[in-house]
Amino acid sequence: MKTSLRIAEAMLGVETEPEVSVVIPCLNEADTIARCIEKAVHAMADHDISGEVIVADNGSTDGSQELAERAGARIVDVTARGYGSALAAGIGAARGRFVLMGDADDSYDFTELPKYIAPLQQGYDLVQGCRLPSGGGRVMPGAMPALHRWWGNPMFSMLARWWFRAPVHDIYCGMRAFRKTTYEALGLRCTGMEFATEMIIRASLQGAKVAEVPTTLYPDGRVTRGPHLKTFQDGWRTLRLFLIYSPRWLFLMPGLFMILLGMAGYAIALPGTRIDGVTFDAHTLLFSSLAILCGYQAVVFGVLTKGYAVGAKLLPPDRYTARLLDRGNLERGILTGLLAAVVGIALLVVAINQWRVADFGLLDYGRTMRWVIPGATLTALGVQTVLSSFFLAILGFTNQ
Repeated sequence: MKTSLRIAEAMLGVETEPEVSVVIPCLNEADTIARCIEKAVHAMADHDISGEVIVADNGSTDGSQELAERAGARIVDVTARGYGSALAAGIGAARGRFVLMGDADDSYDFTELPKYIAPLQQGYDLVQGCRLPSGGGRVMPGAMPALHRWWGNPMFSMLARWWFRAPVHDIYCGMRAFRKTTYEALGLRCTGMEFATEMIIRASLQGAKVAEVPTTLYPDGRVTRGPHLKTFQDGWRTLRLFLIYSPRWLFLMPGLFMILLGMAGYAIALPGTRIDGVTFDAHTLLFSSLAILCGYQAVVFGVLTKGYAVGAKLLPPDRYTARLLDRGNLERGILTGLLAAVVGIALLVVAINQWRVADFGLLDYGRTMRWVIPGATLTALGVQTVLSSFFLAILGFTNQ
C-alpha cells in the first residue's frame, strides 16, 4: 500500500506536463525491471519531481511487461529490434522535457536520478554518468569485466575526447539524462548498441553543453540469463562508428602518411641510393608509387566523405569544408589535375622516345623506368584530381 501511494505521488502531473521521463529499454528483464522502476519512482517522489517511467519493450516473452505495469510504468511496444530502436521509441513517447535513460539490469541505481536532473535544470544539455575512477565513479567488485574496465572503456573514452572533444571519461555509461529538445536536434541514426555512443559524439560535434557526474556500477542483478554485451563485436562496432564520424582519422591521416612514405621512397630510389649494401632502384619506385596512389586516394575519399557528411547533416559544417565545396574550386582542381597529367604524359613521352632511339628493341629498364614510373603516377594522380574535383562540385550543388 505504501509503495502504491508513493508511485501515485511520483506520477502526479504526468497527464499535464511532467518534468522528467525515465526511459528503460527492456528485453526479457523480469528479474530486475520492477526494482529499477520502483527506484526511479521513489527518487521522483522523494524529491518532488513530477515524472513518468516508460519501459520500451523490445519483444519480451518472460512477463516483463506485466511486471513493469504493476510497478507503475507505461509500456511502449517496440517491434524494431535493437537497443537503439527501443530507446528511440521510448524517448519519442516521452512527455517530459528532461529524459533519463538507464539499463534494466539493476546495475545502475535509479535513486541517483536527482543528481542527473540538477545540471539540466542549471542549463546543461546532456548529463553523462561516469563509472570509472578517472571521472570520480565507482565500479563494485564483479560489476565490469577487467578487459572493459582497464582497456576497452578507457581507450574509447580517450579517443572520444581526442577525436570529438567529448568531455567524458566513460563513454559507455548507460545512464545519462538530457533535454528532449537536445535529443531531437541530434538526429541519431544508430539502432543498435552504438546508439548511446553516437549520442555523445553528435552532442560534442554540435557543441551541446555536456556535464559528467560520478555514478556507481553494481553487479548485474539478473539471475536467469546473462548480459546482452558481446565484447569484441561491440568493440568493433564502436570503432567503426568512431571512424565513420571521423573522416580525418579514417581516410585523411592514413592517406597523408602513405603519401609521405611514398615520397621518402622516391627521394631514395630516384638517384639509386645505396645504403649498407642495399640498392634502392626501380622496384622501390614502384612500391613508392603504390603508396602515393593509395594514399592520395584515401585523402580524396576523406575530402569527399566530409563533404557528403556535412550535406547529409552527419557532421557539422566548417569553413574548410565550405571552401572545398565552393564552385570555384572545380576550375582550380581541373587545372591542377591537367597540369599533373601533362607532366606525367611528358615523362612517358621521354620513355617512348628512348624506346624509339633503341629501334623499339630492348631497353635499359633501370634507366627507362625512372621515367615511366613517375610519369604513370603523375598521370593517374592528375586524372584522379580532375574527376574528384567534379565530384566535389556536385556535392557543392547538392549541399546548397
